[in-house]
Amino acid sequence: MARELEWRPRSGDIPNGPGVYRWLDADGRVLYVGKAKRLRQRLQNYFAPLETLPERTRRMVTSAATVEWTVVSNEIESLQLEYSLIQEWSPPFNVRLKDDKSYPFMAITLAEEAPRVMVTRNRKIKGARYFGPYPKVWAVNEAIDLMIKVFPIRTCNDSNHRRAMQTGKPCFAGQIGRCGGPCSQKVTIEEHRVLVNEFVDFMETYDRSIVDDLRVRMAAASAELRFEDAARLRDRIVALETVLEKSAVVLPDSADADVYGIAEDGLAASVQLFTVRRGRVRGVRGWVLDKELDVDTGTFVQQVLQEVYGKQGQEPPREVIVPTLPEDAEALAEVLTQVRGTKVQLRTAKRGPLADLLQTARINALEALKQYKLQRTADYVARSDALNDLRDALGLAQAPLRIEAFDVSHLQGTGIVASMVVFEDGLPKRSDYRRFNIAESTDDTDSMYQVLTRRLAYLRDDEAPKPDPTDAEAQTPPKRSKFAYPPQLLLIDGGQPQVAAAQRALDDSGVTGIAIVGIAKRLEELWLPNDDFPVILPRSSESLFLVQRLRDEAHRFAISAQRSSRKRDIRTQLAEIPGLGPARIRALLREFGSVARLRAAEADALQRVPGIGPAMAASIVAAIGNPRVTPIASAGSDDDDSLG
Repeated sequence: MARELEWRPRSGDIPNGPGVYRWLDADGRVLYVGKAKRLRQRLQNYFAPLETLPERTRRMVTSAATVEWTVVSNEIESLQLEYSLIQEWSPPFNVRLKDDKSYPFMAITLAEEAPRVMVTRNRKIKGARYFGPYPKVWAVNEAIDLMIKVFPIRTCNDSNHRRAMQTGKPCFAGQIGRCGGPCSQKVTIEEHRVLVNEFVDFMETYDRSIVDDLRVRMAAASAELRFEDAARLRDRIVALETVLEKSAVVLPDSADADVYGIAEDGLAASVQLFTVRRGRVRGVRGWVLDKELDVDTGTFVQQVLQEVYGKQGQEPPREVIVPTLPEDAEALAEVLTQVRGTKVQLRTAKRGPLADLLQTARINALEALKQYKLQRTADYVARSDALNDLRDALGLAQAPLRIEAFDVSHLQGTGIVASMVVFEDGLPKRSDYRRFNIAESTDDTDSMYQVLTRRLAYLRDDEAPKPDPTDAEAQTPPKRSKFAYPPQLLLIDGGQPQVAAAQRALDDSGVTGIAIVGIAKRLEELWLPNDDFPVILPRSSESLFLVQRLRDEAHRFAISAQRSSRKRDIRTQLAEIPGLGPARIRALLREFGSVARLRAAEADALQRVPGIGPAMAASIVAAIGNPRVTPIASAGSDDDDSLG
């Protein structure tokens, strides 16, 4: 493989100002559209040595035959041009939300003489007022059903309305109580317009004062012995209360925001959008998409917003809350302001109700991503394809029906714990999971060698007792330990060094018939022993999805084991201190929140815990204090060392 692209332009030929760039293949098809504040700096990142690029980025640049660019005067123009080019060409490597259909809205056709309320996906009805979007059509219909009980306005279509007005006979919807327009022969056009205005005002404000007004009118009608009118007003009050109950109040009434929760891994991303209008969550929408390129979260946020407020046509609210601000947040906010017509604030939230809602959206995004992976895992055909593709890619004699994945976790070189997770037929077999405590180790490769040596010891044929063929009981095969079943493939979390250590352990054990492969975290590449180049699985393949899930499960199991080990270890050490009982130990752990922070605490800080005096604090520091330990864990880049 060549280290660099042969056709790359000279650095000096690339402008250094803002602009939009396009990668094209040999047939002129646009593969990717991007923007940059400084084109030269951005494109030089793509022209780095190929082996240093992420796998999907490398696949894109090696598929391209040329790159073109357009210089613009500022970042706002670059955003607008980038969006228009993406819409024109739909490049395969740009973010495309899978659920990119238009969403249903509630529309009131205010430009008509007798406005109607209806469900529509068309955002271009002249003079219409829109509410939504709603996640499903049934949700809009449910909202309309409730609202027309409170504000009985027209629901029938135009042809039925015209026929009813010409003949003087109520429309069919009016006859069954589903339409309250002039065509129902119950109200005049002027009276209907008043109801329509009340309908729109309530949908915009959700003002509870309308309920009070209806109660006053109901009492007046009852006092005047107009019991039928009072009953109708009573029914409207009940329906209105139902509408208000179904709209969860989470923020002040003035809050008007879209809150985005995002969860992502190396291959897929999940987006959850909470639509808040007048302080109420009016809808939740979600997408899961396969990531075509490795982009940072800020760039991903920008591309999602372009999809929602550009291609899908949704009007941005006054505030757009995102987990991470893109690099050009100010320019993007200006573009959204132009779309809305009034100022739009693009920001993140660190505290308060919006921060809580942002966290809720993120939790929902994590769950959606998890469900997406589970759905793929549950597909028997997909699992079979994944195992067969893995067999072909790794050159195995048969599909690896039993795969064991290994990972090592530690806290700055201490408390080393390794995990072994088992997948059979592409599904986790949790009863066969194992954990290994490692007393001493020089580095991760030594830890991996120790773990594999201990695991493979159970598979050596020369240690298994040989049954006596003359013994009658030998006719019944002895029950094997689950730990003694041999895998067809060992998956190591790591690159060439870890794979080499695993192969050395396999060679020293004398066990044969087992393949070894490692997966490097950053590039999602598979490394075989003694190979100079990695195996690259197709980005969207089921085989890569299976390997990634194995790696993630091993990582999760290793971290949980390491945390449990640290928790048990610290409790044991604290329990040995005279006068320190279970209640005070719990109070200490609750106060400091993590083992690392507790170890790093000074005596003065320890005395803030009820029941811990100067002498006791000094004893704790002497027993467990370690000034070299900081409150930052290193059991993998995503381990926060929390005691939960």
